[in-house]
Amino acid sequence: MNTKQHNDKPEIILTGDRATGSLHLGHYVGSLKQRIALQADHEQTILVADMQGLTDNAHNPKKVSSNILNVVADYLAVGIDPSKTTICLQSQLPALAELTMYYSNLVTISRLERNPTVKSEIQNKGFERSIPAGFLTYPISQAADITGFNASLVPVGDDQLPMLEQTNEIVRKVNSLAGRNVLSECRPLLSNASRLPSTDGKNKMSKSMGNAINLGATEKEISAAVKLMYTDPNHLKVEDPGKIEGNVVFTYLDAFHSDQEYVKQLKEHYRRGGLGDGTTKKVLEECLQETLRPIRDRRRQFLNDKAQLVDILVKGSQVSRAKTSEVLFNVKDIFGLNLF
Repeated sequence: MNTKQHNDKPEIILTGDRATGSLHLGHYVGSLKQRIALQADHEQTILVADMQGLTDNAHNPKKVSSNILNVVADYLAVGIDPSKTTICLQSQLPALAELTMYYSNLVTISRLERNPTVKSEIQNKGFERSIPAGFLTYPISQAADITGFNASLVPVGDDQLPMLEQTNEIVRKVNSLAGRNVLSECRPLLSNASRLPSTDGKNKMSKSMGNAINLGATEKEISAAVKLMYTDPNHLKVEDPGKIEGNVVFTYLDAFHSDQEYVKQLKEHYRRGGLGDGTTKKVLEECLQETLRPIRDRRRQFLNDKAQLVDILVKGSQVSRAKTSEVLFNVKDIFGLNLF
């Protein structure tokens, strides 16, 4: 996809993660690699969403506060460069919370409840009618984030498309009130990478469900996760033909192995029989150990210098505070609230 604007200025990209746990291989394949590629020639901001992390963790705020620096270390360990990408902390940008308040008056409860992403998350978390108000209004907060940075391009998975649709609805309502285009609509940048399944093959990889391999996983943790990976339940004997489809081991080999011709040969061998699951898992484990070893080492080094991580957040938040405050001023002007 050509992500440059018609005037050749770099597009503004906003992306981010909730600070509810360390990042994992699903993040790496689905978004982190894309962010690394985009940072060279785009104006990219990554938001560490600590406030949004509290929308379903307010009863345990330490889960969020203790993971803020872990997430920043993950970014740096995989190759996010703070001299090219602004990394900031959501709670340090008061304009975003204020924008959320103004936008919330333009969105009905029924519209929030119809949001497919929100409906799915409410079901997954078992909230039923005990939904924290902050969680229900998550799409409004996300709209504040996106518009607060004037982002025109937002890297997302297809499950997040309803969130961007709701953002653009809010943008159109604000612009209608203003009688001019004060805010810009955004569009999604979908990853070409397939969504990485959980190690058990039942769901997508998730921090909260404990079915992920974290970027900082130890050698023992990687080995244990690979051994438990879902394969073909009907592949009972080595000589039996096996199925590749739905076989998590081969999905991961597709995503991480450097020699895809070799992976192709493994698949052909597995399909015709004579290749055991133990052998394919050994190949995958070696691959993941090699992939994660340098990331884990760099991550450990960054976490040993937490002052550096805080400094990156402070500087990134200062820059972002100025940007978001300007957008807030323009939105307040629409509501006639810039009296002094």
